[in-house]
Amino acid sequence: MADWLARLVAAESPSHVAESQRPVQALVAARLEAVGLRTRVYPGRRTGGFVFARPPGRPAACQLLVGHTDTVWPLGTLDTMPLEVRGPVMAGPGVFDMKAGLAIMVFALEALRALDLAPAVAPVVLINADEEIGSRESGGHIARLARLADRALILEPGAGEAGALKTARKGIGAFQVVAHGRAAHAGLEPERGASAILELAHVIRRLHDLNDPASGVSVNVGVIEGGLRSNVVAPEARAAVDVRVPTMGHARAVEAAILGLAPTVPGVSLTVTGSIGRRPMERTPANRRLWAAAHAAGRALGLDLAETAVGGGSDGNITSQFTATLDGLGAVGDGAHARHEHVRLDRMAERAALLALLLLAPPLGRAGAVEPVGAGAAKEHHGDTARTGRRQR
Repeated sequence: MADWLARLVAAESPSHVAESQRPVQALVAARLEAVGLRTRVYPGRRTGGFVFARPPGRPAACQLLVGHTDTVWPLGTLDTMPLEVRGPVMAGPGVFDMKAGLAIMVFALEALRALDLAPAVAPVVLINADEEIGSRESGGHIARLARLADRALILEPGAGEAGALKTARKGIGAFQVVAHGRAAHAGLEPERGASAILELAHVIRRLHDLNDPASGVSVNVGVIEGGLRSNVVAPEARAAVDVRVPTMGHARAVEAAILGLAPTVPGVSLTVTGSIGRRPMERTPANRRLWAAAHAAGRALGLDLAETAVGGGSDGNITSQFTATLDGLGAVGDGAHARHEHVRLDRMAERAALLALLLLAPPLGRAGAVEPVGAGAAKEHHGDTARTGRRQR
């Protein structure tokens, strides 16, 4: 497993370089074909596309396995952050997030085939190449398959040293606030101006007040810009806002508050755009049943599995809107998106065994016939809300 994982890591695959996905996709597709899945690599229009694999025929019930080939690391990162194996640890760009998860997925499927164990719920695989940039092309396909699936198993890395499974993820919103003022000479006639920067300062304070650490709501103004020069009353200023929310109730409340911002400085107007584009993955009854199945599988392997909630998003946020979802089934390690990124090789086999047992689990209670994924089979995904809010005041 380690040797094949090293080949995946050696094939650098940044999200924004579509052609860089091809070598990794070819490696994965060949292994999926070898376990008897009909496999095809679909090209993207602006991304590297995705690998789709399904069993022959039309199985009555399916379970969806989701992963991604893309990483946040630019081409050439291996020159300064080389692939290294130090005892039970493998380090390198993309090894933890999430090429080790791809290796775990493949080896679990191969183990079942070698043991002649056929899951009652047929495995269907989608591995995209745009997860790190929001799954904007692949998300619609993931959503359509999730609607048909009995459950979704997400091969993102586990959390912390214990490799806790992720049973909740926050929803994510992106907003932009633009204040439109009126320019004037700051020394000669400042009274004729209307400062967009002053208005934005008031707005930022109101946005900060939306934070609620106790409930898990965070609103962060991460970028501000505006003005022309120091001796000009600023005619425009803007802020980029990141929002994280644990539930759809919080999502609706925070979205309404941001879109409802009104100016307080005379002569200044506001334009507010954005939405909660990725809905939270909540601990729904279906998700709890899947977690219980995983916990039982872990006990059968002698593992005391832990669960956790995390603030980052994944494709599990998409699947959870439609079917039982369990995330964090990938590698144990640390350093996602950081230069100390690494995985524990000595934990890879147990993670593959856990996934294999979950694949053998009986249906949770919903089923749909699997259809091929074709060009145009699903609309391009632009987040899980149906609209992007816009308010001008």
